[in-house]
Amino acid sequence: MPRIGELQAPAEAREALARARQRVALVPDLLIEARRIVNTVTAGWHGRRKRGIGENFWQFRPYVDGESVSRIDWRRSARDDHTYIRDREWEAAHTVWLWADMSGSMLYKSTLASVSKQARALVLALAAAELLSRSGERIGWLCLTDPFSARNGAERIASQLAHASALPDRPDLSGIRRFCDVVLIGDFLDPVEETLAWLDVLSRNGVRAHLIEVADPAEETFPYAGRTEFTDPESGDRLTAGRAEMLAADYRHLYVARREELAAHAKRHDWSFTVNHTDRPASEALVRLHAALSTAGGYPMGARI
Repeated sequence: MPRIGELQAPAEAREALARARQRVALVPDLLIEARRIVNTVTAGWHGRRKRGIGENFWQFRPYVDGESVSRIDWRRSARDDHTYIRDREWEAAHTVWLWADMSGSMLYKSTLASVSKQARALVLALAAAELLSRSGERIGWLCLTDPFSARNGAERIASQLAHASALPDRPDLSGIRRFCDVVLIGDFLDPVEETLAWLDVLSRNGVRAHLIEVADPAEETFPYAGRTEFTDPESGDRLTAGRAEMLAADYRHLYVARREELAAHAKRHDWSFTVNHTDRPASEALVRLHAALSTAGGYPMGARI
């Protein structure tokens, strides 16, 4: 039963509170699911493949006069007549910002999908946090945490999300510094001009973005016919169609055009763009994100900032 104070609150505030409570209920199970997905994805995020200071073995190579004797691998050298140095892979913490859309439209789940868009977005974000944390990267959640490096990064972010009373539908991106990466996960259903204006600061600041569009299959196929009432989950606006099938062709054209423009914008700026459908495994998007983050993209991925 709703509390009296909640009944008296504005409708927008009540809806925000309801979304926050739903997020709190989802987070623990989604963290478990994220870890399960991570365990199915290839280990070794951000392979540097460069000699330097680090913990992971990279290669053996012949000893060169003048190098520190302490770096000689005597066990390997004992196998033949050469002296070998044990090189380690170069490692440096890189900052990756994460964000998942928690607005009202993300609660949608059709009968064609296995999970809601919000649940899928959170799983992907927490799985990315888990992988990045395991490799020693610095991660942060926009408008929620400062960047940090910890092996339990996903758990820390999950705890912050569960206790956050309100999260902005669209965070401010202007504070992200050059050479960072930012992973943005949402349905991107706002007018494409508004989305591109929001993202513009990233390209101006030299930030590389990775966009993951989460889509319910019904949003693409528009499987509606006959008299149908459509409700905007954020504004509450309603549209009643006498014959919904008559809207299908125009709807699909606009839906695809929005996605294509967003994908083209990402390509122009050397960003990655991935679509993940909620009737498909989340691991598919995570593998693509893995590949995108592992590509240098024109600047040093290991640069400290």
